Amino acid sequence: MRASSPPRIEFGGANLLRAIAVLAVIYSHISYYLIDDLGSGWWLIDGVYTVLVAGGGLNQHLSFLGVAIFMMLTGLMLTASATRHTPGRFLFNRVGRLLPALWVALLIAIVLVRLGINGMFSGQDGISNSEAALSFVLGGFFLTPEVAVLGVTWTLVVQVLFYLYCVAARPLLRTIPIAVPLAGAALCSAVLLYNLYVPQPYAVPMLSKVAATLPAVFMGQIIYLGWARLANWRWIIVATMAQAEVVRLATDSHVYWAGDRYLWTMVVVTCAVLALVRYDGYLGRLSVVRWTATRSYAIYLLHTLILYRVYENTVGHLGRTGAVLAFLLVTAGAAELLYRFVEVPSSRWIGAQSHRFGRSDQSTANATAPATTRTSTPISTASATD
Repeated sequence: MRASSPPRIEFGGANLLRAIAVLAVIYSHISYYLIDDLGSGWWLIDGVYTVLVAGGGLNQHLSFLGVAIFMMLTGLMLTASATRHTPGRFLFNRVGRLLPALWVALLIAIVLVRLGINGMFSGQDGISNSEAALSFVLGGFFLTPEVAVLGVTWTLVVQVLFYLYCVAARPLLRTIPIAVPLAGAALCSAVLLYNLYVPQPYAVPMLSKVAATLPAVFMGQIIYLGWARLANWRWIIVATMAQAEVVRLATDSHVYWAGDRYLWTMVVVTCAVLALVRYDGYLGRLSVVRWTATRSYAIYLLHTLILYRVYENTVGHLGRTGAVLAFLLVTAGAAELLYRFVEVPSSRWIGAQSHRFGRSDQSTANATAPATTRTSTPISTASATD
C-alpha cells in the first residue's frame, strides 16, 4: 500500500494520553521548583520518587516523560495528515493553530517580566524590544546567550521543524514512508555530531536539543507506519533501533538536562502509547480527562507563568499541598479562558480558511476525515516541556 492512501486508524485513547502527559509536565515543574529551587519537598514527590524514579528507573522529576508522550502522539497522528493534505494546507492547519494562543501567552509573559512579577526563564534581568519580537517567532532560543521569556515553548520549535521536515520529505512519505524516520535519525545524529565537534562559537545548542527530542516524534511516526501496514516489520525494527541510537548519542554527549535515563523513558512511553492510544474505554471518556486533554495546550503555555508566584504567596497560609492546589485552580481558570476565547475561535477560523490552500487527496479524504478531530496533535489543541 502506498502512503498516499493511508488507512483510517482510530486513536480513542489519545485524550487519556494527553491528560497523562500534561499532568506529568505539571508534576515535573512542581518537583523542579520545590526540590531544586526551594530545597524543600512534598509528600507526593516522595511517593513518585519511590515508585517511578527509584523503582521504575525514570528520570528525576519525571523529566522528559510528558514531553515524550506529547511528541510521540504528534508523530503518530500527523503522519497521515502530512501525506493527505497539500504542503500549504498542512502547514497552515498545524502552525496556524499553534500561533494565536502562543502569541497571547508570550504577550502575558513579557508583560509579567516588564512589571517585575516574573523573571526570565533564561536568567536575564529583563527582555529588550528586539528580543521580545524574536520570541514571537521562537527566535530567542537561537540567540547566544539564549533568551527565553516563556521557557516551555522550546518544544514548539521541535514541532515546527517536524512539520517542515514532513513537507520536505513528502515525496518519500508517499512512496517509501519508512525512509522518513530513518533519514530523520541520520539528520539528528549529524546535528548532534556537528555541535559536539565544531568550535563553540559555531555551535547551535538549541539544534542539539531539537535533535535529541525528535526521536520521540519519529517513534510515533514508526508506530503509525506499522499499524497502517506501510512498512514491513524488519524495517520497523531498523527504524526503531536508529531512533534508539540517536537517544544514546544524545545521552553520551550530555545533551539532555536531567539525568541519563532518557532511553528507558522512551521505552516506557512507547509501551504506554502502544497500550493506550487505541483504548476507547471508560477512563478516556471521563469528563475530567476530556477537559484536561482539550485544554492541555493552554495549560502547557500558562502553567509556568502561574506556578511560582501563586505558590510563594499561598504556601505560608495554606501549606504545601494547599499552595499546589491553589496553583492548579488558578491554572485551570486561566487555561479555560485561553482555550475558550483564543483557541476555539482561532481554530474555527483556521478550519474555515484552510480550503484556500488546496484540497485533501480525494482518495483518502473520506477514509481519514472521521479520525481527524479525534487525533489532532496535543501540541495544537498541546505541548509540554520540562
